[in-house]
Amino acid sequence: MTRLLLAFLALFLPMLASGEPLKLPAADQLREELKTLKPGQYLWYPEVSPQGPITLVVSLTEQRAYVYRNGLVIGVTTVSTGRPGKDTPTGVFTILQKSVSHRSTLYNSAPMPYMQRLTWDGVALHAGSLPGYPSSHGCVHLPMEFAKKLYEITGYSSTTVIITDSHSAPSEVNHPGLLAPLVADGKPAGEPQVASSAYLDDPGSEKGPLSILISRADLRVYVFRGGEMIGSAAVLASGTELPHGMAVFSLLQKPPPSEFDPAPPLRWSAVALSDPQAGGTPAEQLGHVSVDKDFLRQLHDAMDIGTTLVITDLSASRETRSDGQMTIINSEPAETAPPVKK
Repeated sequence: MTRLLLAFLALFLPMLASGEPLKLPAADQLREELKTLKPGQYLWYPEVSPQGPITLVVSLTEQRAYVYRNGLVIGVTTVSTGRPGKDTPTGVFTILQKSVSHRSTLYNSAPMPYMQRLTWDGVALHAGSLPGYPSSHGCVHLPMEFAKKLYEITGYSSTTVIITDSHSAPSEVNHPGLLAPLVADGKPAGEPQVASSAYLDDPGSEKGPLSILISRADLRVYVFRGGEMIGSAAVLASGTELPHGMAVFSLLQKPPPSEFDPAPPLRWSAVALSDPQAGGTPAEQLGHVSVDKDFLRQLHDAMDIGTTLVITDLSASRETRSDGQMTIINSEPAETAPPVKK
């Protein structure tokens, strides 16, 4: 256990500061904000996962949409979908066309700001009215500022849009959590399956950026490359009380291995912290925990400049699927970010 702990600390201890990290709000505050989101409001925290492919999950049941980048949630918004008789179709879509100032060819040239077309017969994502219930002609209406933010980060074939209801997809897709749902054979297929033993199968940096999520609730580390889960391992606690809160780090420097140190310590920058008093390094934010040594060695080899490390108290899956709550990570400071947008 001591060797594993030392190996883990060596991997995550050093940090090279790059400006002041953003201040994260407390988890209880975020939980309450998400629980009480009103029509037209949203949460947005892109620094949690700054690179990678985008997945959007629209829950017709919840009248909410969840944005994931490189497998991790970065935004949640209220929506308004198709009213009875003009139902929004369920399924898996890609973005076919984009236009900042599009007008409808079906409904009296109605404005469709930040339009992102999903079907050629008129279904699209765009800014629109949000009365708190399904009211559109089949499109997915978004808050104006959220529609703009989403428009700026989506692509075409690189962006997947999943539209679900309680009849068309597993519960973990219709009520998503921290990790992006899977798509299999063109259908939403639930959460990524995690093997009980440690594993890491890295396809290489050419497949996209690397993101690491460490959940104290799960006592598990999850690794994503290009939006796909490529590895996971159990995290063992030493028996002492672990720190609390959330933290986001970015890898600044990876010294080359040498004959005397095949896995030299990495240099990290703190992007955002909910409890700066706990310390400014990953090891300080994690506390006394350890991970399988072979997994750590493989993870060290896989890391590259820009790798994102997220540490959270939260479970990777939806904590409470029945009451519409989900605790998520916000990485923008309260004085500058719009954690709740009206």
